[in-house]
Amino acid sequence: MMMKMPWRRKSRSFHLQLQGAIGTIQSPFLFLFTNYCHSSTSTLEDSRFLTNNFKSASFTHLDDAIASFNHVIHKHPLPSRIPFNRFLSALVKMKQYHTVLSMSKTIELLGISHDVYSLNILINCFCRLHLVDFGFSVFGKMFKFGLEPTIVTFTTLINGLCIESKMDKAVEFFDDMVARGYQPNVYTFNVIVKGLCKFGKTNLAIELLKEMADRGCEPDVVTYNAIIDTLCKDELVGEALELFSQMRNKGISPHVITYNSLIHGVCKLGQKNQALALMNEMVEQNILPNVYTFSVLIDALCKDGMVSEAQNTFNVMIQRGVEPDVVTYNSLIDGLCISDQFQEALALLKEMVGRNISPDVFTFNILIDTLCKKGLVSNAQNIIKIMIQRGVEPNVVTYNSLMDGYCLCKQIDKARKVFDLMVTNEIADIFSYSILINGYCTCKDMTTTSPF
Repeated sequence: MMMKMPWRRKSRSFHLQLQGAIGTIQSPFLFLFTNYCHSSTSTLEDSRFLTNNFKSASFTHLDDAIASFNHVIHKHPLPSRIPFNRFLSALVKMKQYHTVLSMSKTIELLGISHDVYSLNILINCFCRLHLVDFGFSVFGKMFKFGLEPTIVTFTTLINGLCIESKMDKAVEFFDDMVARGYQPNVYTFNVIVKGLCKFGKTNLAIELLKEMADRGCEPDVVTYNAIIDTLCKDELVGEALELFSQMRNKGISPHVITYNSLIHGVCKLGQKNQALALMNEMVEQNILPNVYTFSVLIDALCKDGMVSEAQNTFNVMIQRGVEPDVVTYNSLIDGLCISDQFQEALALLKEMVGRNISPDVFTFNILIDTLCKKGLVSNAQNIIKIMIQRGVEPNVVTYNSLMDGYCLCKQIDKARKVFDLMVTNEIADIFSYSILINGYCTCKDMTTTSPF
């Protein structure tokens, strides 16, 4: 019995929907493309530049790409399909999916026929835009044109289904692809493995990893990284380390992403020595730790109260030329605040701003919470004002900290005003209620304990 596959839909209505989608997407550009008039005042040098820019697809800005495209579509004769494909591929790398769909329609209207490669580009754009059903419509178009889909076609559609969380359909489509005689490559397997891991089906991903060799396809570091990272996030670090060992025994070299997953995993379990050992192992293998590696380790040290060790790690990071980010600073500022080194935390905040790293809501919340717990609510209010001036919007954690500070200072009326404001703005959570109830109880105002 033939399986009912995702592309077997009402083809006529679907093609009309597809045309509608492309029409909607392309409208801002169609006027530009169809009304472009090649200026006679354009210099020969400009013409050569635009033509070469198109041929090499060497542009970094969308405006440059559009100018090159507008130039070549008015040349006679027109370029062939191959340079257009190369040009559109460059735009895909820039994530200009809507533009690609629009330009592709213009190329089609110019009478340049599609090939498999150009249709694969279209399918990829639709999938990236969470329009996998339109991708399947283009897939159907391939057969209409007498073109044979490639493994890239199938892999792209499988990825589109995974992007839209349609894992069951992705697996079904994968099986149908194999049944049709197409041999999946490592990229196809990696898409499925990543999808399975993302949706908590790690055991199935591990089974597929074992099946890959039987199907004549060896897994690569990307395959292992996906599973190792998921195992670490699930705190199954022992299994992750076992898989890591298996990977190296197969001669597959780990890279920084592999080690970052493992270091994060062991840090979550409080195994700092194991984390340091893994970092040393990285360096010995000439795999340089990045900002994520250092940030994870600094955060773990701070959470265990080892702030001086975290500061030393931070200094090593700077010496190695690795630039800290807002996450790194937040971890260290939090560690300093917890260890009652508030002035040092403020100095670090100043250094952070000096490096042109903007504090975020987490940075401000750490400082506000610390001040409120110390009873310095007026100082916390000043921080909130600075926060708002810098365009950072306070959140429920900010207001909860402020309310807690008022309660600690026995300023229950002010706490109630903050609470009422939160309720009005529908951001109060269970902690907001708990803080206020506790505040009433502490102030022994039992007659108005309920904030309702």
